[in-house]
Amino acid sequence: EFFDYLNSIIPLKHAAWDCGTGNGQIAFELAKSFKEVFATDISQAQLDNALQAENIHYSIQPAEKTRFENDKFDLVIVGQAIHWFEFDKFYAEVWRTSKENALICVIGYGGIDISEEINMLKKEFYKNVVGPYWDKERKYVDEDYKTIPFPFEEIEAPVFEDTLQWNLEQYIGYINTWSAVKKFIKENGFNPVDKFQKELEGFWKNGELKEVRFPFFIRLGRNSNYK
Repeated sequence: EFFDYLNSIIPLKHAAWDCGTGNGQIAFELAKSFKEVFATDISQAQLDNALQAENIHYSIQPAEKTRFENDKFDLVIVGQAIHWFEFDKFYAEVWRTSKENALICVIGYGGIDISEEINMLKKEFYKNVVGPYWDKERKYVDEDYKTIPFPFEEIEAPVFEDTLQWNLEQYIGYINTWSAVKKFIKENGFNPVDKFQKELEGFWKNGELKEVRFPFFIRLGRNSNYK
C-alpha cells in the first residue's frame, strides 16, 4: 500500500535514491516501478547481503557527500536511518542531487502494538531496562521524526502500518536485534531479554501467534528549494 501510494504521487520514475538502504528492502520495491534505483549505505556488510535486481545500483557512500551528479533523482527516500545523518549536510545533498519538485520521503517506525498487557511490559523494558543504553539519536525515533528538521514543502501523508503474525520466539528475536540490548549485554555480561521473556510468557503461550502491528511515521515533501 505504501509503495502504491508513492507511485501514485510521483509522475516520473527515472531514478530514485534509497539512502541508508541497509539490506535493500526499499530499493527492491522501488526497482519494480523505477527505471533505476541507486542505493547507498556506509556498511559493506549490509550491502553484501542486500536484495538484488538488475536495475539496483548499490554503493558505499555517506548520506552527506555522494558522487551523484546534480538534478538526478525523482525521489529520495530514507527508511529508519535519517536520525543518524547530519541533517544540514544531507539536505544540501538532497537539494543538489534531486530534480525540481522531486519527492523526499522519510519513513520510520518506533513502537509496536500487540496488546495492552504486552505493550506495558515492552514499554517498561524499553524505557527503564535498556533505556539508558540507546544512542542519543534514538530520541528522534521516539518522537516519530516530528522533531527532525524538514526544510521542504511538506505533504500530509496517509497512515500506514505493517501487520505481521508472530509467535513469542519471533518477537524475542526482534527485541534481541535492538542496539540498546546489544550494548547492555556488552557492558553487563548478561542478556536482559531473558527476564523480559519470562514476564511475557504469562501473556503469550508457546507457539501462539499474535498480531504484531508496526505503525509507520512519514515525513513527505517536495524539493521546492530547487536552485
